Amino acid sequence: MPMYQVKPICGDDIKIDLPTCMYKLPNIHAQQGNSCTSEHAFQNGEVDPAVKALEARQDEIMRKLYELKAAVEGLAKTVTTPDADLDLTVSSSLSSQSSSSTTFKGTTDLDTLLGKDLGALRDIVINANPAQPPLTLLVLHSLLCQRYRVLSTVHVHSSVTSVPPQLMSCLGPRHADSYARQLFQLGFTLIWKDVPKLQMKFSVQNMCPIEGEANVARFLFKLLAPYPSDPALATLVDSWVDTAFFQLAEGSAKEQAAVLRALNSALGRNPWLAGPEFSLADIACYCCLLQSGPASSTPTNVQRWLKSCENLGHFGPAKLLLQ
Repeated sequence: MPMYQVKPICGDDIKIDLPTCMYKLPNIHAQQGNSCTSEHAFQNGEVDPAVKALEARQDEIMRKLYELKAAVEGLAKTVTTPDADLDLTVSSSLSSQSSSSTTFKGTTDLDTLLGKDLGALRDIVINANPAQPPLTLLVLHSLLCQRYRVLSTVHVHSSVTSVPPQLMSCLGPRHADSYARQLFQLGFTLIWKDVPKLQMKFSVQNMCPIEGEANVARFLFKLLAPYPSDPALATLVDSWVDTAFFQLAEGSAKEQAAVLRALNSALGRNPWLAGPEFSLADIACYCCLLQSGPASSTPTNVQRWLKSCENLGHFGPAKLLLQ
């Protein structure tokens, strides 16, 4: 039995509304001063200005990343070259940009010939045997230095035990700015290496190595002047280049005498081998004659042509190397 009783203070008909959430927040998607929401704007094809700013910022970041990638690739070439197994860096040189040589006609563009490569130095790497110095390439290197800012470097490979001093400095003395590769247009790297044939590497990704001094000379000459547009004249130049390297340089005494007679006949009709203009044919034949030694009896027209070549002043590096 209860101690006492209390009357109810409220009736049974009172209804109580219980809350369905803890608290409410205003709609963050609602735009001030506009009843249209962002969702409606997206449905109508409009783009939020904040999204536009974000996209522009992303494009700018990507552009800077591509520039940084090109710069890093250029710096990487200061550490590794297409032939990276080197032992000793001997010397590097730069011939300052001078007035373009007037010997060759026509203009050449490195971007057109070698491809555009932002931030990276175009580096031509040549492997040559010190027992057979490439006189033609030394002459072409001298001509390239007259037209472009060339970073010239000489290396010695581990397969070679010793190299004569004149081969060490065949590309000239070291330049004070040789480590600032961005100041140069073209790299010319010569590696004295025990190879059966001269080899040239330019782009490991885009082209295979070029073998043979004649073929490398053709590649380098195209950086100076375009090949003749006349197919017959271009064939004549190639024919003299092959004759120089396969008969003058490597042929027997009988073959060399036959070439001298052919030279004398061609030079009796024109001042130069390929006509009225100095060409790669003259460079190749002169260097091969210089390397094979003076003949017992040089024809008159050939003697006149040799003096004309010497008066141009392009063959100084080749003659200095043979002294």
